[in-house]
Amino acid sequence: MKEFGTLAEMALHLGVMEKAVEQQLRHGLGIVASAIQKTAKEEIGHYQRMTGPFDAWAPLAESTKEERKRLGYTPDDPGLRSGEMRDSIQKNVSAREAVVGSDDQHLVYFELGTNKQPPRSVLGMAVIRNRELIKKELGRAVVRGMTGSEPIGGNYDF
Repeated sequence: MKEFGTLAEMALHLGVMEKAVEQQLRHGLGIVASAIQKTAKEEIGHYQRMTGPFDAWAPLAESTKEERKRLGYTPDDPGLRSGEMRDSIQKNVSAREAVVGSDDQHLVYFELGTNKQPPRSVLGMAVIRNRELIKKELGRAVVRGMTGSEPIGGNYDF
C-alpha cells in the first residue's frame, strides 16, 4: 500500500492516477466500441433472436421481399440490400465515452421501426450482446489505471 508523507503528496498521486485511469478507460472504450460496431455490422442481413429488451426480428413482408427482388437484391436478408446501411455504422471514442452509431436515416427507421415497419434493433442488441465484454474491459481499465498493472488472475467478474 502506498504511503504519503503529506496531503500534497497524496493529492499529486491522485492527479497522476486520474490521468492514468482516463488513459486506460479510453483504451478500454476503444476495445468495446470496436466489438459493438463489429457485432452490429454482422447482425444486418440475418434474422435476430430476442435479446434483452429487444424483440426478435419479424419476418419481412411478402411485399417487401418482392420489392427487393424487383430492385435486384436478395429477397430475405433484412436490412442488407446494398450494404450501405451496414457500412455506415461507425465508432468514435474520446477520453470518457464511446459512441457507436450511424448517420444513415434508414438505420434509425430499422432500429426504431415506423408505422409500416416493425423495429429491428441492431445497435441496442449489439450492446446487450457485448455486455460481458463491456464490464470486463472497463473494470480492467479502471484497475490498470489505478494500480498500473493488470488485475491479479485477470478473470474478475466486474
